Amino acid sequence: MNLVLASQSASRREMLAAAGLTFEVAAAAIDERAVEAGLAGAAPQEIALALAEAKALAVSRDRPGDLVLGSDSLVVCGGRRFDKPASREDAARHLEWFSGRTIELHSAAALTRTGAVVWRGAEVARLTVRPLSGSFIESYLDAEWPAVAACVGVFRIEARGVQLFSAIDGDHFTVLGMPLLLVLDALRESGELPA
Repeated sequence: MNLVLASQSASRREMLAAAGLTFEVAAAAIDERAVEAGLAGAAPQEIALALAEAKALAVSRDRPGDLVLGSDSLVVCGGRRFDKPASREDAARHLEWFSGRTIELHSAAALTRTGAVVWRGAEVARLTVRPLSGSFIESYLDAEWPAVAACVGVFRIEARGVQLFSAIDGDHFTVLGMPLLLVLDALRESGELPA
């Protein structure tokens, strides 16, 4: 199997490598906002799946025969959807909004081959954010910015981001940004990995 990860996400690369998979990386060049524009009113999970598919398809068209994995995550909290923060100030506003609330992290993945989707799956994790003081938010961003600029939810759970939460309900890999257990099941079911 020649597996290609259509993402530059360090956590997604680390997950696949730790699981023992051999893969290449080819970042997808898509306009995520344009994809989202055609999905007005769609459920968060469907948006995450559409973005994962778009990334995989963009790379798949140039890699005939290769199995391409696309993935995407998005956060919903208090009826609002959040993308990656545009600036440190934007990150602080996100954290202020999350304070004392539960965020839903939707992580999706899709596998494509020669420009066609062959599998898709998604999971959701619910993360309860403890009440955050303004001074905590500032010290947190002093330590984590700009690393969390590329993170929806403004956290890396494997780093100081764990300090944001009082409870987590969901799969660890989903929280990291990809429903890895679903992906591995799909690879086994398709014969790409031994059962």
